[in-house]
Amino acid sequence: MMKLKKIGILFIFSGLFLASCTNDDDVSAPLGAYDNGVLILNQGNFGGGNSSISFWSNDFSTFEFNAFGSVNPSVPLGDTAQDLGFYGDKAYIVVNLSNTIQVVNRYTLEHLTTIITGLSNPRYIAFSNGNAYVTNWGDAENDEDDYIAVVNLTTNTVTTTIPVAEGPERILEYNNKLYVAHMGGYNFGNTISVIQTGSNAVTSIEVGDVPNSMVLVNNDLYVLCGGKPSWAEPETSGSLVKINLSTNTVTAALPFLLGNHPSNLIFHDNKFYYTVDSNVFSKTIEVNTIPSTPIFSTTQQGVYGVYSFAIANNKIYVGDAADYNSNGKVYIYSLTGTLENQETVGVIPGGFYFN
Repeated sequence: MMKLKKIGILFIFSGLFLASCTNDDDVSAPLGAYDNGVLILNQGNFGGGNSSISFWSNDFSTFEFNAFGSVNPSVPLGDTAQDLGFYGDKAYIVVNLSNTIQVVNRYTLEHLTTIITGLSNPRYIAFSNGNAYVTNWGDAENDEDDYIAVVNLTTNTVTTTIPVAEGPERILEYNNKLYVAHMGGYNFGNTISVIQTGSNAVTSIEVGDVPNSMVLVNNDLYVLCGGKPSWAEPETSGSLVKINLSTNTVTAALPFLLGNHPSNLIFHDNKFYYTVDSNVFSKTIEVNTIPSTPIFSTTQQGVYGVYSFAIANNKIYVGDAADYNSNGKVYIYSLTGTLENQETVGVIPGGFYFN
């Protein structure tokens, strides 16, 4: 009997050992030094040529102030890095004032190539079927030369351009269509362009003034409109607009109080999150009213206007541009607003991109 007990124990330990080995084998090795973390795109001073990328690991144990510069000491990122998009194992960094797109390995940040033609005041990027689509203002003082550049990602060349209304900013792709928010460049826009990626045909949907961010929820597009600021004369209120993507029609619009100019719309765990000045708000998708009380304020950290905003791994990421001239800050909060981490990053942290 004692021998049988020993054999049974041996089998149990053997099973645990095999299970342990199997679990270890299932853990994917990092694809590079900048896997399993967030790339923080720092715009730099306009005209200063000091754009940079910081890196912070998901567990916050590793932080690198200038990761792109460390990997590519002889390749300047450029002047005013505006946006970053992932496609496959590559990252495409849109650099506004330099009129370029820097292409790097998304996991190692090793520089691969630079797209240098066909761009004029580029802003944001999206992808579909082997192409990148980049919003361009052209000459910011000319309201008739704005366009979407179509970039073939095999040849890294701009193959065509799609004329659109003034001030195209945020762009996203869904079901072979592109949705472009027109904030208006140096003026104030109030439309969303819908572009068929096959034919490049463009239609327009009127929303609220100054649409600044968009999210997809099922077959609906929600557009957060900031409204015209107080100095615009007249000031207009912000709104949260719902568009049915089957019909491309506005089916609902929730107005904000005059004087509140929301931005940074995110959808996470059945809730909308957004910011108004230094405050972070949320509302569930079912509630058809705008909340009057924020989840929390960032003023205790000296943030008087949330510049960039993201949610990942049940954490809220806030970028503070501070005085827009010196190094910025990134703050990590719980979903209820408890400050958990902070770091100093480059000048004007403009976006968070999770690897």
